[in-house]
Amino acid sequence: MTQVIVGENEGVESALRRFKREVSKAGVFNELKRIRHHETPVEKYKRKQRLKNRTKRRK
Repeated sequence: MTQVIVGENEGVESALRRFKREVSKAGVFNELKRIRHHETPVEKYKRKQRLKNRTKRRK
């Protein structure tokens, strides 16, 4: 779950911008899109390969 704590002198716009950045970094929108729409086997394979490559780079 994505959470942003608003600072004492921080504006709502900047907090919202930080929240949007955190949500996109967490992949929430991609997950929603994947769940709501049909995913072909080729798309599923490509998504898994991208995830695999991403985890390999982090190690």
